[in-house]
Amino acid sequence: QVQLIESGGGSVQPGGSLRLSCSASGRTFRDYTMGWFRQAPGKEREFVVAIRRSGGNTQMHYSDSVKGRFTISRDHAGNSVSVQMNGLEPDDTAVYYCALASSRLIVSRLRGEENYEYWGQGTQVTVSS
Repeated sequence: QVQLIESGGGSVQPGGSLRLSCSASGRTFRDYTMGWFRQAPGKEREFVVAIRRSGGNTQMHYSDSVKGRFTISRDHAGNSVSVQMNGLEPDDTAVYYCALASSRLIVSRLRGEENYEYWGQGTQVTVSS
């Protein structure tokens, strides 16, 4: 059983920053993909960013909407992943979900939420003046 716990959501003004974290407990995986998705009111859940881990190789992938503003990283033990969000905009307002796949997903599958087996409860991010 795997449990994902998100933290770090909140409210900021446009241009502000927040840092989201996701900690995984339970089983550990040598190879995995951990991603963040978000869902704004009235919209479908969309891919934001992901980190793929396989052996000693780690790769990060960003949606075009957050590239250059968001940075994903993992801790040394690989049990938690964080997203530093800078230059936040009102369009970033959403509930952010952490998701984990127990394999290193190929790039074409990163954006499909059906490819992730475990999900956190979500954390609210609100960007408003």
